[in-house]
Amino acid sequence: MEPFVTLTAVAVPLDIANIDTDQLLPARFLKKPRSAGYGNFLFHDERKPGFPLDDPAYAGARVLVADRNFGCGSSREGAVYALVDGGFRCVVAPSFGDIFAANAAKNGLLTITLPDDAVAALRRRLQRTPGATVTVDLPAQTLTDPDGAVLPFAIDPFKKDGLIAGLDDVALTLQQQDAIDAFDRADAEARHWLVPAGP
Repeated sequence: MEPFVTLTAVAVPLDIANIDTDQLLPARFLKKPRSAGYGNFLFHDERKPGFPLDDPAYAGARVLVADRNFGCGSSREGAVYALVDGGFRCVVAPSFGDIFAANAAKNGLLTITLPDDAVAALRRRLQRTPGATVTVDLPAQTLTDPDGAVLPFAIDPFKKDGLIAGLDDVALTLQQQDAIDAFDRADAEARHWLVPAGP
């Protein structure tokens, strides 16, 4: 997983509340391997004329500024894959679906929760100046808007540390490999009857 420390990037506004995981990644694409490029299916059925992600002014956006209850619906980790594979590293919204937010952190996608009025103001600012950038500083827990205003945000310390270090659950477990190996050896000696005999 790519570490997340600081990011300065184009931010794209999305004025739609209650974006669910099926809108992010329609269920029919879940049968495809991730190597097919889940980013190709991101918002597949929502991309009508005028959809912000298709506006050339927001090309290369890595930050999505959304409305409330983003990522609600079914517990579909593929929705996070689609955002990450589509180039996004951060989603800003007034609230998130709990499972979506947990899946996001495990895949290197930072979710920032800010007050509703602050997020709405940021979306309006981005709409007035398409292509404007924001800066996210995860160690400092701040988002700097295009006008230079600094917005602090809260984040669970465990999620923060994992994102900064670029460690998913498997990598975190493997940090304890020596202790795991020592336990296996001690357990094999203590309960030798459970260990299959060699060839």
